[in-house]
Amino acid sequence: MFQRVAYDDLNARQQENYNFQKVAACLANYGFNCLRLTDDWQGADFIACHIDGKTVLKIQLKGRVTIARKYLCKDIHIAFLHHENCYVYKHDALVRSIKEQHPSTMNTISWRERGNFSWVQPPKWLLALLAKHNLLG
Repeated sequence: MFQRVAYDDLNARQQENYNFQKVAACLANYGFNCLRLTDDWQGADFIACHIDGKTVLKIQLKGRVTIARKYLCKDIHIAFLHHENCYVYKHDALVRSIKEQHPSTMNTISWRERGNFSWVQPPKWLLALLAKHNLLG
């Protein structure tokens, strides 16, 4: 009755829906209920409300690890899937760590001129920085 779909066979919108469902399932294990927004609200694609009744995360869903100037100082978390892992990290904290530990990233044309940087295949040093943000690790 049920037949698995191949992620690569999905169109861009279907892949975004798929990724949201996967990330939301990971966050549910930590007591969060995720609510998809119809449009970006304060930079977020969805919000995650914790069962404590106090914690609310604004989350931007990405297809890869990303930093961008437009998310600075907005209290945004970035969520992305990489292989069998689900990462949710505070954007500004990762930017600070990269500036401190790998400042050459901030000297790239991508960051200096376009204001963003992303990695399809994150290097080992970046995966080490993200390790504590892996919800499945």
